[in-house]
Amino acid sequence: MTVGCKSGSVVRFSNTGIDDPLNLEMGRRKSKRKAPTKRKAIQPLDTQFNCPFCNHEKSCEVKMDRTRNTGRITCRVCLEDFQTSINYLSEPVDVYSDWIDACEQANQ
Repeated sequence: MTVGCKSGSVVRFSNTGIDDPLNLEMGRRKSKRKAPTKRKAIQPLDTQFNCPFCNHEKSCEVKMDRTRNTGRITCRVCLEDFQTSINYLSEPVDVYSDWIDACEQANQ
């Protein structure tokens, strides 16, 4: 449908509003929002390990002394112990792995 104005310009109207110069708002596409990602639960690391000498499960306990920068692991059953130096990034599993490495090196 066209309508004439006094100034002589022609304005077209349509049902969709696309041809209407007075209709300045255009439709936007819907944004595709992603579902929020689920955080993985952080599982704490073990502080008790299997003893390589007496083979008891969870009998070795690690104690970290951060002020002295030492980690100590002792077995409650056979009373075997090991001490190593640690840093601020060290965890109990690091002390245990150092102990296992020292045992393997002693066996060679």
